Amino acid sequence: MRVVVDSHIPHIQGLIEPFARVDYLEPGDITAVAVRDADALIVRTRTRCNAALLDGSRVQFIGSATIGTDHIDLDYCSSHGITVRNAPGCNAPAVAQWVFCAIAAWMRQQNISSPDGLTLGIVGVGHIGSIVARWTSQLGFTALLNDPPRENRDSSFDDIFSSLEELQHRCDIITFHTPLTRDGQWPTWHLCNQAFLDGLMRCRLLLNASRGAVADNAALLSWHGDIALDCWENEPNISLPLLEKAIVATPHIAGYSREGKLRGTAMMLKALNEHFGWNIPIPTIDSPATGAAQVTLYGIAASYDILADTTRLKTNPTDFESQRNNYPHRLEYRS
Repeated sequence: MRVVVDSHIPHIQGLIEPFARVDYLEPGDITAVAVRDADALIVRTRTRCNAALLDGSRVQFIGSATIGTDHIDLDYCSSHGITVRNAPGCNAPAVAQWVFCAIAAWMRQQNISSPDGLTLGIVGVGHIGSIVARWTSQLGFTALLNDPPRENRDSSFDDIFSSLEELQHRCDIITFHTPLTRDGQWPTWHLCNQAFLDGLMRCRLLLNASRGAVADNAALLSWHGDIALDCWENEPNISLPLLEKAIVATPHIAGYSREGKLRGTAMMLKALNEHFGWNIPIPTIDSPATGAAQVTLYGIAASYDILADTTRLKTNPTDFESQRNNYPHRLEYRS
């Protein structure tokens, strides 16, 4: 039994070895040749799991220690009997922390002393968006929620959610927390596009910590308002003019907390146990995946120096991938 693991996944070395041979590889080294005799892969978003990687291999299990699956060809895996597991919600508190640190930094720049009178629109109310929504209300912002798939699943949400048009008309700040999808009834690829931006009536700040292509980066460049970005199109070769424009700019590390990484690894180990019948010990996490129960804007802002990460990326934009891979995982905000 052989398992290939992305070498940048933390808190995992030594735990699988009693049950299988384990090779820890750089993302760029996880190739078709490297995985041909592997039974399982544990990867991050940098590894495209598709026919080009998997054809001719004996891979039967893919675990992604991240919340998304847009880097995995799910149809291919299903048709070839490959089990896929990801880690939904593992880094949700960290991304919520990033959102409010970015908003707090923007408020300081704009000399806005209080959330009173500011309306925050949240597009996508899953694991991350739900924490952002709960903290939004605690902090004194007015919250507007948009999530058509979730609203469609349960009509009891009819009075909770707002249309994108209402967010365009009423929100001072809008933050995106959707998966990246190109098909279906509600595709999110370039959801924030030129038409969306043209329809904004009072919005002054847009944030994207979901997937880079949820926002049309070329359209963002010509928008008149402020932007805070953690996810970019064409990573790691991001738009330098857009980097210069952004008031907050980080190298896709919004979810990179110690606790979030530990949760992701724990979820992968549990999935391996379930699939192969192993008994790998699961690390314990001393912070809830639902985020802090009580928050203050000052407390969140003090928990993470988001502008230091911004300065680092703006100073060395060609080091995007290195800054991401070697990021010193911060602690999540706690009450």
